Amino acid sequence: MFRKLSLAVAGSALAFCGTASAQSPEDVLTTYADIAHAGYEDSLLTAQALDASIDALLANPSEATLLAAKAAWIAARVPYQQTEAYRFGNAIVDDWEGKVNAWPLDEGLIDYVDASYGTESDVNQLYTVNVIANPNLTVNGEKVDASKITPTLLSDTLHEAEEVEANVATGYHAIEFLLWGQDLNGTEAGAGSRPATDYASGDACTHGNCDRRGEYLKAASTLLISDLEDMVAAWDENGDAREALMQDEQAGLSTILTGMGSLSYGELAGERMKLGLLLHDPEEEHDCFADNTHNSHYYDEIGIQNVYTGRYKRIDGTVVEGPSISDLIAAKDPAVNKELLQKIHGAVAAMAIMKARAESVEAYDQMIGEGNDIGNAVVQAAIDGLIEQTRSIERAVATLDLNAIEFEGSDSLDNPNAVFQ
Repeated sequence: MFRKLSLAVAGSALAFCGTASAQSPEDVLTTYADIAHAGYEDSLLTAQALDASIDALLANPSEATLLAAKAAWIAARVPYQQTEAYRFGNAIVDDWEGKVNAWPLDEGLIDYVDASYGTESDVNQLYTVNVIANPNLTVNGEKVDASKITPTLLSDTLHEAEEVEANVATGYHAIEFLLWGQDLNGTEAGAGSRPATDYASGDACTHGNCDRRGEYLKAASTLLISDLEDMVAAWDENGDAREALMQDEQAGLSTILTGMGSLSYGELAGERMKLGLLLHDPEEEHDCFADNTHNSHYYDEIGIQNVYTGRYKRIDGTVVEGPSISDLIAAKDPAVNKELLQKIHGAVAAMAIMKARAESVEAYDQMIGEGNDIGNAVVQAAIDGLIEQTRSIERAVATLDLNAIEFEGSDSLDNPNAVFQ
């Protein structure tokens, strides 16, 4: 589905001249790494708070403790989504990301589903295997003992089992499904409505296997914390991700702009937004069970802004900031920097309008529904802002005389007819 958008730019040595305040590439890379470390650390802290709320839910299942766990999940998405601008350019992040944020998922792998979900898939033998209800499984033709649901079972056996990407057994979206359940409302109002009694004991248990459902939820939460700990360490002072970034200044700057451009264009404007709008399909929204997609998209864009401006506001209110790639571009061509800042601000504003509509008028899945001209236009305006932002990122690449950079593309933007084939 993806294709590459090539930006062939003549390579030359980096030279920054002009004002005495111009920053060095090393300083810029250090700020970028410091913001990554802070963002993943905030993601870890909010995941730990989510884990504590899950413990409270499992100890005393009630609508109040379930609501608190849902609120903690939504809060955890805020810092994590801001780290997505570190994807696409940093190999260590790309290799890791699928553990924590893979989507969409075939939820029948994990738990019970509505009859409308269907019973089989031509491409996924585990489409409705329902791990929570079945302590004995067959994966890749081999018997699997799932009598105890553990983080290891989820990560080593079930996640992307049989090389099917939709077999998402771990990460934020598996936890989201276990807290909300399926959203069966289509493009009508409403999110998932899993009852708290799905975690109750004895006769109060609904839909069966409540103890195993709790095991799964806790295992997924424990694994999320462990995976985030790994990424915090990778961006620490002597971490692998930081060291890889700092090895080559020119390559490091290319990494920054690759992440910004690929998230802006192919991933966010294309696969996460335009595809769903073309199909008018609520299954194409990112946080589909929780109806939190507007926030995920908004904070992805805030992450792009953070990276470009070299400034990140932490969950405790403190700010991590320093020399930025904006400073480097301003030193070489102030007009290009001004243009890109304006395009970023425009994209943020369009996303903010979409976010405000989702919080006051209708959810994102309703906005992309067929026949909803106003909602469709709000989403399209955000897509347009992302595309314009990407064009300015291309000019930033040229301004810094970086070697050829490839941004992720998307059929939904580059070849829309292919989406319907």
